[in-house]
Amino acid sequence: MKLLLVEDNERLAERLKYQLTKLYLVDVTTTGEGALTKAAETRYGVIVLDLGLPDMPGLTVCKRLREELKLDTPILILTGVDEVTSRVQLLDAGADDYLTKPFDSDELRARIAALARRQPLHIAKPALVYQDLVIDTERRTVVRAGTPIDLRRKEFDILEYLVSNRGRVLTREMIIDHAWDSSKTSWNSTVDVHIKHLRDKIDRPFHSSLIKTAYGLGYRVDVPK
Repeated sequence: MKLLLVEDNERLAERLKYQLTKLYLVDVTTTGEGALTKAAETRYGVIVLDLGLPDMPGLTVCKRLREELKLDTPILILTGVDEVTSRVQLLDAGADDYLTKPFDSDELRARIAALARRQPLHIAKPALVYQDLVIDTERRTVVRAGTPIDLRRKEFDILEYLVSNRGRVLTREMIIDHAWDSSKTSWNSTVDVHIKHLRDKIDRPFHSSLIKTAYGLGYRVDVPK
């Protein structure tokens, strides 16, 4: 699961990220605008949002996530205010839970896990089918021409991303942003290495290429004719 941590205190943000990275992929931003941009581009399991941001109140960010972006992602507010009126405002703004500073890191992890479990039940997504390739996005399994293919996590994420966007060229930067923690430095060559591994597993044994190179741009999977 991928988390978005919105915290303007850089030392606190680094400490929380270090603790949470043991369990999750964690993106960090220090501003409200940054939070809105990242939330619009990436599907997060939980958003951890501090109220005291430099460019806009966290309460405003929470409302915009709900009203403008129409997100149903669980939002956990970090607040130094422990007043009943503030709690009501937070819940009215669309927050799912809040945690008052200072807090114990174990409690933060427990609250995040609880929010992840409380997400509404959803209808299982149908498998992605592309020619003779079947991607089960729920079980995270891949089969081509009836043969199961064992993929690593990043390989699966990249393949699912390509097939979900078939007909569209995905740049290396887009693939990095989708499959990696965006705060980490990932070189374009990292994508190329993972694509090579993917091709070794899903293309070369079957003597036909599903993943195409868009020279100078990135990679794509074509729309079947």
